[in-house]
Amino acid sequence: MLRASCFALAALLSFSTPFCAPVFAASRAMHILDNDKDVTLDLSEANAAASTLFDQLDRDKDGTLTARELHGRLNLHEFKKADRDNDGTLSKDEYLAIVAEFFKRADHDGDGTLDEHELRGSAGRKLQKLLRR
Repeated sequence: MLRASCFALAALLSFSTPFCAPVFAASRAMHILDNDKDVTLDLSEANAAASTLFDQLDRDKDGTLTARELHGRLNLHEFKKADRDNDGTLSKDEYLAIVAEFFKRADHDGDGTLDEHELRGSAGRKLQKLLRR
């Protein structure tokens, strides 16, 4: 009986964890990024977080990020699209432009802010990669 109960609990936890992870990640992101504590993320808050992360990722302090410095936050197609001057790096302006694009994609209701539900969506999760470690 105890063995069956343990097995059932393990099965339940293994199936529920993947579904809870995006909810927890979105809640944690909101807590960290929502500077004015209005339970939404606006573009200025996203840009502030993105700017801080850009500076952290720019290890050589040359004012640009290479694909390697981004550590997979953008795929090759996204990186090339963001690299508007085609120099093989992203300036902070180029980085903030792709952040704004991903923010707009995640803002499903078009109200200029993201709630936890929007952060849990695929576009919101993609945006989170550009905002925090």
